[in-house]
Amino acid sequence: MKLGLIGCGKMGGALLEGVIKAKLVKASQVAVCDVHGPSAAALQKKHPGLKVLAGGVEVIKASDTVILAVKPKDMETLLRSAAENAGKKTEGVLFLSIAAGITLSHLQSWLEGVPRIIRVMPNTPAQIGLGYSAFARATGVADADAEVARRILGAVGLVDEVDEKLLDAITGLSGSGPAYVFTVIESLADAGVLMGLGRDAALRAAAQTVAGAAQMVIQTGELPAKLRDAVTSPGGTTIAGLEQLEAHGLRNALIQAVRKATERSRELGK
Repeated sequence: MKLGLIGCGKMGGALLEGVIKAKLVKASQVAVCDVHGPSAAALQKKHPGLKVLAGGVEVIKASDTVILAVKPKDMETLLRSAAENAGKKTEGVLFLSIAAGITLSHLQSWLEGVPRIIRVMPNTPAQIGLGYSAFARATGVADADAEVARRILGAVGLVDEVDEKLLDAITGLSGSGPAYVFTVIESLADAGVLMGLGRDAALRAAAQTVAGAAQMVIQTGELPAKLRDAVTSPGGTTIAGLEQLEAHGLRNALIQAVRKATERSRELGK
């Protein structure tokens, strides 16, 4: 694989780190560019042999698979320039777009009908190899291309293929979800401090509790309700705490956060 990365920010950089660590590509097989020069230079310093090129057109010409990691507002300009200046080369490239809200139809239109496009929604825990990603492929994209996407995304965490219409919900849930969980961790830690714990101990306890509970769901395959019931003794401390969560609307607040973020993602795609 000759891999191109256009946009060397946190998410683009995380995907690149993952594929190099997983030995899907060597640094010498990678070409990158970024409007912020130091971001690309930092990747080159970390991975000697990686090529930093002048712009997106040059990266596309040097690659057979290209990760499009620019901001949604910059995607149209990038792809129209590629269609105009990279010529037929774009027809042989597999494009993976991580731009939130930008539909496959828009991407194909801006690339003047190039068929091999996959839309991806990763999340920030990909930076430590514990991400969740979902992808949707354009009509006619081959299984072999979908497998390339699965391997790239699988290098930084769990991955599922979904219908494109579900990607906005993925954005609202897992794309924005880390921010919700950080807020939960912060709130739990604050509660620990209120009850007399030191700040460092409270934060460690809160973060590890969330991490451990999440891994129990993933590793056991049990429904969260069943795992919760195993912790909840009649008349005990946990049911007293759960009663307060229900009284103050935590469940509904999280549901509404995902709903609102999903709706915003749909707005971005219009």
